[in-house]
Amino acid sequence: MVRLPLTPEEIERGQRLGALLRLARGERSMLDVALDAGVSPETLRKIESGRVATPAFPTIAAIADVLGLSLDAVWAEISQCGRAVAPANADHRAREQLTA
Repeated sequence: MVRLPLTPEEIERGQRLGALLRLARGERSMLDVALDAGVSPETLRKIESGRVATPAFPTIAAIADVLGLSLDAVWAEISQCGRAVAPANADHRAREQLTA
């Protein structure tokens, strides 16, 4: 099976997803989150870095669950073209807005 190249929009959405997950993970270790979600730490690392721009739905659902994110919130955040996710070192109020 040949996989089609990703569009620039898909790549950007994958980068927003990675930033969102890094932000939601906060101080928790990547290893702990990955193991709690039942995915490999390498998979989580690739998603967070944007190297896997279109991860499988069950993978994202499991990670979101561990991080306390609703899938609706994840989709709303990553589907907004041109909107940047607050960096991981953003203050607590910015994180609350993102996960509210």
